[in-house]
Amino acid sequence: MAGTGNPAPRQPRNSAQRPMPPARPSGSAPAPLRKPPQVLMIKKEEEVVAEAAPAPAASSPSAAPPLRPPSSPAADEDRFSMDGLEGLTMADLLGPASDRRGGSTGAGSRGAAAEAAPAAASRQTRTVDDFDFDEEAFLAALDENAPVGTTGEVVQGVVIGMESDGVYVDIGGKAPGFMPKSECGLGVITNLKERFPKGLPIEVLVTREQNADGMVTISARALALRHSWEKVRQLEKEGKVVQVKVSGFNRGGVTCDLEGLRGFIPRSQLNEGENHEALVGQSLGVAFLEVNAETRKLVLSEKRAASAARFATLEVGQLVEGHVASVKPYGYFVDLGGVSGLLHHSCVTGGVLRDLREAFQQGESIKALITAVDPARGRIALNTALLEGPPGELLIAKDTVMAEAEDRAHRARSLLRQQEQDAG
Repeated sequence: MAGTGNPAPRQPRNSAQRPMPPARPSGSAPAPLRKPPQVLMIKKEEEVVAEAAPAPAASSPSAAPPLRPPSSPAADEDRFSMDGLEGLTMADLLGPASDRRGGSTGAGSRGAAAEAAPAAASRQTRTVDDFDFDEEAFLAALDENAPVGTTGEVVQGVVIGMESDGVYVDIGGKAPGFMPKSECGLGVITNLKERFPKGLPIEVLVTREQNADGMVTISARALALRHSWEKVRQLEKEGKVVQVKVSGFNRGGVTCDLEGLRGFIPRSQLNEGENHEALVGQSLGVAFLEVNAETRKLVLSEKRAASAARFATLEVGQLVEGHVASVKPYGYFVDLGGVSGLLHHSCVTGGVLRDLREAFQQGESIKALITAVDPARGRIALNTALLEGPPGELLIAKDTVMAEAEDRAHRARSLLRQQEQDAG
């Protein structure tokens, strides 16, 4: 009722009361079946063709769109299979250039691609040689971007800047090399600006290869140490005597500096080993006992320096005089005044020597020729057989051989030179 607040209750709809379509007369013909609407895929290049195509027949708005029949999984796998595309390139998929410019419908393009797929799959896969590849340009690009500096490599550079903790050096890489302050040289460096002004060319050693930023770590100190060890090894090989200054001492001996390296002199190798503390600040002449760069061992000897000085006065072919210090099964050790030489039993005489005591006794004075000198190993080789006339003369006329040793030495030197020339 109008004016009341409660609306009239809705009556439930009875299916029996639904309107039924009017019955078709029994004598009339059946209605024709409606065709489903046609779907046409229009590409952008085919708009002109699509406009010229006749429009499909209009369908009744009340007609429901046709339902797509469900597809089976097997059909989907066949439809989306990639087996036919194996080995194809993008050019094979796009087809000829004339087809890509237009003039073919979507169905025609799909058909051409489907026909080209088996043919293209049968062709051999293209390799790098089929393309335009410039090997020289590729290698040049690799060289331009190759990392600069490997560990242990010596490189040349120019100082380009510095900070409080180190120096930047241009070594030709994409980033400068950095040299920490502690690696700028031997000893203590108080002023980096005075030691390394901008533009200063220097030679450094790479101690760490480049990081993610392309920067390498370099060191002038490591390179100086390498040169120092090389120089010390050469001095040892030549048997040189060097002057060092004592910088400290401990219970076992004294320490010193040599070419920027820390050396050690044992108390047993000092002439004044009992009062070695008083040697601090003094200069000593020393020779080398051990030089090992890998273990950083540099052991020196003051006592051997005297023998090294003696070695400096000796040469091959020289006639020397000494006395027999000891007799060994293999020969005699002869004291030559600070150094000892070995007279091997095969070099005593050209005759048959059954017993070494047949030729010389311990403490006896003899003269002999030097045939070899090795200062680094402290060895001197002696020979008395070269002073003989006929082989075995030393065993029967030893006094005569020793008395005429000076004159016979001239002939023996000529023989030694001839042997050296034949060996060379």
